[in-house]
Amino acid sequence: MQLLSIDCLGRELRLEGTLSGWQALFWDNQLVSEKNASADPDSQSNHSFSLKNGDTDIVCELDCQLDWQPFGLEYQLKVNQEVVSSSSIKKVDIEKRIPQERQGPKQKVSTLGLMSLAFKLFKSVKVIKVLLVAGSLAAYSWLFSLPFAIGLIFCLVVHEYGHVRAMKYFGMKTKGIYLIPFVGGLALSENRINTRWQEVVIAIMGPFFGLLLSIASLVIYWITGIEMFAGLAVYNALLNLFNLLPILPLDGGHIMKSITFSMHSIVGLVLCIIGAAIGVITSYYFGLALLGLMLAIGSSEILMEWKMRKNNQLLPLDKYGQIFSIVWYLGTMIALATIIYVLGQGDNEALSLPMKVLGS
Repeated sequence: MQLLSIDCLGRELRLEGTLSGWQALFWDNQLVSEKNASADPDSQSNHSFSLKNGDTDIVCELDCQLDWQPFGLEYQLKVNQEVVSSSSIKKVDIEKRIPQERQGPKQKVSTLGLMSLAFKLFKSVKVIKVLLVAGSLAAYSWLFSLPFAIGLIFCLVVHEYGHVRAMKYFGMKTKGIYLIPFVGGLALSENRINTRWQEVVIAIMGPFFGLLLSIASLVIYWITGIEMFAGLAVYNALLNLFNLLPILPLDGGHIMKSITFSMHSIVGLVLCIIGAAIGVITSYYFGLALLGLMLAIGSSEILMEWKMRKNNQLLPLDKYGQIFSIVWYLGTMIALATIIYVLGQGDNEALSLPMKVLGS
């Protein structure tokens, strides 16, 4: 990932590195110094290089003190033994950084890329939002009933609003919420993320807001005895519990990817493949064509993540972030499953259906 980008003699001096200790220093996109990975990487590093100015050699030196857990970088740049720049960078500075697109090798046009471009053009028309809501309402009313469709769309909006709130918390500009018939919802941002922590928070806040909605509906049901709120609580819990499955491109898959790729790229790849295999078996056993389509998209995301592992610009989670993310993820899943279990113990067939789904 990119650790540092500063000015050096009128050109960009960029330092990139990984947890394994590998570091590469680029001046004007030219590699001028490199440190190999190490089993026991040193937190201190020194990069020295020379530049030509006519017949004169300019000696540059970059001294760094880098700590990953928690993240902190202190640096000092010297030109001909004179300090010209020095400062420190924290995790919050990485989160506020605007990601820069790097010129990479040209890639062949893919079907997924064309679909992404078509969707970007498609969503640029604001009236599309209204049409998608109407289409979703009509689709779910046809499958179930109008009251159920309204409740489902409300649950989807609350879920996606959780993603939007997380994006805004990190200062990202959002493009709003889009409801897609037979698929669900989508929250879009104009900015890219800088850290794995941002990826975890944005992914989990959707199901977490869903959990809050189920808890609120459950409390209202206990106070009023109106079964509509019990139904809203239990079906919303099932919807968000499904979304937390560790399968890409579901929210649970993004959380698992962030945690495991922060540990090691091999661990991340293996666990993502296992999650995809579980999804394939599940979609085949239950005949879930939609899940199969999601797995196809998720598989391309796994492949892209693996290809870009050495050039990934995301600050990985430290050990505390990994532990906290796992606890938050499992705690949300357990809470949602508990709501389904509590409400599914009665004789009401509608309320017990989600419990039967989990039981199967």
